This record gives sequence, structure tokens and C-alpha cells, in this order.
Amino acid sequence: MTQRHPEKIREKGIIIGSLPVGEKNCITDVEGVKVGHVTLDHPLENGEHACTGVTAILPHGEDLFQQKVVGASYVLNGFGKTTGLVQVNELGLIESPIMLTNTFAVPAVTQGTLTYMLENNPEIGDTTGTINLVVGECNDSRLNSIRTMPVQPNHAVAAIQEASTDVAPEGAVGAGKGMICFGYKGGIGSSSRIVTDDSTGQSYTIGCMVLSNFGRKEDFQSQKYHVPETTDVPAYPKPADGSIILVLATDAPLSSRQLLRVAKRCGIGLGRTGSHFSHGSGDIVIAFSTAHKIPHTATASVETRSQLREDHEVMNNLFVGAADVAEEAILNSLSQAVATTGRKGNVVHAHPNL
Repeated sequence: MTQRHPEKIREKGIIIGSLPVGEKNCITDVEGVKVGHVTLDHPLENGEHACTGVTAILPHGEDLFQQKVVGASYVLNGFGKTTGLVQVNELGLIESPIMLTNTFAVPAVTQGTLTYMLENNPEIGDTTGTINLVVGECNDSRLNSIRTMPVQPNHAVAAIQEASTDVAPEGAVGAGKGMICFGYKGGIGSSSRIVTDDSTGQSYTIGCMVLSNFGRKEDFQSQKYHVPETTDVPAYPKPADGSIILVLATDAPLSSRQLLRVAKRCGIGLGRTGSHFSHGSGDIVIAFSTAHKIPHTATASVETRSQLREDHEVMNNLFVGAADVAEEAILNSLSQAVATTGRKGNVVHAHPNL
């Protein structure tokens, strides 16, 4: 297995857009956002292999059920198995960690996340209502023995407990351990941008974390990025249609409807890399704003929140930022990944020129 690539694509001279980048160039540049990974990589019987994991993204470090955030989701292509997005779009709120894993691990990760939230909120399902959990997935069955279901509920709990505001590890880690992107090793990638209101000097951060698992080698826009073609390191010969989950975070004060508008622009960044949202691809954006914490209980019948004007230039720049962070996060998922051996000896190489 090769060593982790030391540089993100920006450090290799590939610059996406003109907006300034956050200090960490990571979704954790949005203040308070935390990311945790649990990675499974071990042999099983009869040539099978656990090559998978769980990634947890926490909008803030407080009790998310008690202090919810504005949320939205957008489906570019719906070949996916998520939980919680119906209620997110109905109420415009997120009240749990956002969890990422493989397709068959959605039930286990949902159970583990529920266990964690119930332990920290004894009133859920008793003196108050139930909780809406958000879990997204991609199919890692080329490398991971997905039928053996190696991910267990305790792995979801551990990912949440491991979450921090540090620069998040990327590539073949957490939920990204077994993922393939454009025929090479993909997985977790992240990026961030700063958007400034020139009239006031107020700055907002927008960040993205992706779980990339889509595309053929021929789809990748390598010439656009001045990435040389190579025949020395083979691409995986039979990639599935694949999927991508994009998690978008910002501290800009947006309503759920405005957040949905921003989330849609992630599809631009995805398309720039070479995706055409194929038939069997689950391409889904999950977005949240940390600008306001919405308490679970309140006595007042009216609540007041500030939000950006729709026609202000800041909104346009958030659109630009959403497209740029999605594109760069995908490239970083390739750049940071390492060659990985999984089930039945299958090998997926890291992209040799990223």
C-alpha cells in the first residue's frame, strides 16, 4: 500500500476559482463543525475483506437535538438509500449528526446514531417527540465485502465521539475507505471558501465534504486540470455507476429555501469534474447553516431570524463558492487517497498524477 499523498490539489498548482480559501481548506473551517472517522480495513474468511467505514459530520459541538440548525437537501439523481431527508426538506432543520457509510451499513449506522442520541437525550420518545437521523451512503462493494456487513452500530458511535474541529483526514478513510472515483481511489475530500460582504466587511465561510464514488476514467476532465494521462497505473476496469454524497456547510444566515438554492450549485462543481449524474448514481447534497441554533422547545409562538437578501452580491458569491468547493473537494478525494487492496484481492490504485 502506498503512502498518503502529501498535498492537496491546490498545493500541486491546481487552482479552482478565485475566492479565498479557508485556513484549513476543509469543511471544519466553518466554525464549530466537527468531523470524525472510523475506518475498517481487515481480512475476513474466504478472501473477503472489510474495507469500509463511517464518517460523522457534526454541525456543532453542542446537543444537536436541543439546538438544531437550518438544513436542506437536493437530489441530483436519486439512485441512493438515505435516511431523514424527507423531514429535513419538510421542516428545514437538521437535529442529528450527518452520517456517511456504505449502502448496506445504513441500518447499522442509523441504529448506532440513534443509540448515541437517546443516551444523551433521555426525553426523546418519552416526554418529547422522536428524532430525525440523517444517513447517506455509497456502494463500496468492489473493495468491501458488503454482504458481510462489517459496520456495526458501535462504529457510528465511535465516529461521532472521534469528531473534532481539526483538519479532517481525507482520501481512503472513514466512509471513503472502499470508494472509487473515475476508476481510481476516491473517498473523502473537502474544501472551503470565504465570501465577504464588501459593504460591511462581514465574511462568511462555506465548506464541503464529499464521499466520492462515481465515474469512469474516460469521464474525468484531466485535460482541464492539466493532469497528464498515464498507462503505467491502471484504472479499475469495471467501475459501477457509483454515487456521491456532498455535505455543504456555511455560517451565512440563510433560510432553508435559500440553503436549497445554494446546495443546487454543488451540481455545477460535480459536473465540472466529468460527472453526468449517471442512471445508477446517487448524487445527493445535504446542506446546513450554523448561523442560527433553533431550540427544540420554546414558549413563544413567533421566532425571529436574520437572513441574507436574495438579490445581494453575497448570495451570488455563495453560489460560486458552492460550485468551487464541491469541485475541489472531489479532486482532493482523489489526491489524498492511497492504493487500496480489498475483497478477493481487488486493487484500486491512487490516481498517479494527482
